[in-house]
Amino acid sequence: PFIKVVVGVYMGKRDFVDRVDSVDPVDGVVIIDPEALQGRKVFVTLSCTFRYGRDDMDVMGIAFRRELYLSTRQVYPPLQDREKGVHTRVQAKLLRKLGDNAYPFFFEFPDNLPCSVALQPAAHDVGKQCAVEFEIQAFSAESQDAKIRKRSMVKLMLRKVQYAPEGEGVAPSVETTRDFVMSDKPLHVKASLDKEIYYHGETIKVHVNVKNDSNKNIKNIILSVDQVSTVVLYSNDAYVKAVAIEEQGDSVAPGGTLDKVYKLLPLLANNRERRGIALDGKLKHEDTNLASSSIIKEGVLKEVMGIMVSYRVMVKLIVGGSVTCLEVGLEVPFKLMHPKPDAGELSFSVFKKCSNDLFNELCRTVFSAGLQNNLSM
Repeated sequence: PFIKVVVGVYMGKRDFVDRVDSVDPVDGVVIIDPEALQGRKVFVTLSCTFRYGRDDMDVMGIAFRRELYLSTRQVYPPLQDREKGVHTRVQAKLLRKLGDNAYPFFFEFPDNLPCSVALQPAAHDVGKQCAVEFEIQAFSAESQDAKIRKRSMVKLMLRKVQYAPEGEGVAPSVETTRDFVMSDKPLHVKASLDKEIYYHGETIKVHVNVKNDSNKNIKNIILSVDQVSTVVLYSNDAYVKAVAIEEQGDSVAPGGTLDKVYKLLPLLANNRERRGIALDGKLKHEDTNLASSSIIKEGVLKEVMGIMVSYRVMVKLIVGGSVTCLEVGLEVPFKLMHPKPDAGELSFSVFKKCSNDLFNELCRTVFSAGLQNNLSM
C-alpha cells in the first residue's frame, strides 16, 4: 500500500570541505506535506558524534557516544520569509523545482570539530565502529524537545573532509649525532623527504645518509610509515600503527658510509585486516582509504575532540655491540592527504544534479530522504 511521505530532505552534496580557516556550510531543502503533518512542526538537526563503543555496550545507562556538536533549526512553520533563508544557488534551484511546500535550511560548522574518521574494526567486531560521524536529521514533532517517533524522522550521513593545502611547504629533514662509550668518534644520521605533503597512493621517497665514524657496526636499517591516531575525549590517548615497512638488511661497517633512497607506499589494501587503523569516513558501503592527516586551525587545538591523525617516517638503525644491540631512531613528520578537486568540475557536477527533471533524475542524483516510511534514497 502507498504510504504518504510527510517530509523529504534534498541536498546537493554530502561532502563538506574544511579549509582550516573556514568550512563549507551545510545547506539543503525540506519539502513537507502540511496536511499529513497534522499541526506538527518540522525541525532539522546537524550533529557531530564521537562514537567510541557499540550501542549495546551501554554501562549503567551511559552510552559509549558523545555529542561533540548539536544544532537544531525549525524549518516549518518558517520563522522568517522563505527568500531570506536561501543562502546558496543549490537551494534556490531546488526551491524552484520543489514548489511552495519546500523550505531551506542552513548550518555553519564551528571551527573546533574534527573531520570524519573511523577506526577499522576487527573481522569479528559487530555493530558500529569507533568513529567521528556527521549527520543531518529531519523530524516532525509537536516541539523541538518532544519525543521523536522513529517513523517521523530520517537521517542522512555527511562527511567533513580536508584536502591538501596549496603550496609545497618545506621538505622535512631530520638529523642526529650519537656518541658511544668507548668510541672516539660519533655516528651521524640524516633522513629527509622530497616534499611535505604526499597524496594517497603516492610512493614516499626517503633519502637516508649515514656517516659511521664510530667503532660500532650498523647491523640493519628499518624504515616504516607510522600512523599516529590521537583519540581526544577525557584524556589524550595516542595509537601508533606502522602502515608500511621497508627492511632490506643494509649494514654499515665502522668508518663506513651509506647514501640511499628508500621507497615506502602506505596503502589501506595492505592493512585491511588490522584492527585500529584510522580511515577516512565513508558513506554507506563506499570504499575508503587510510585517514588523511588532520590540519587544525591555530589556537583551537586544545578544544578539538574526537580523533586526530598524523603521519611520520621512522628510520631505525640497529647498532650492534659485543654484548647487546641498541637503536638509533629518527622521526620525519609529513602529511598524507587527497589533492584538492578541480573547482570547475565540482561546480559542473552540482549544477547537473540540480538541472535534471525533478522526479526522474533529481531523486537519483540529489540525496533525498522521506519521513514516515523511513525511506532513504
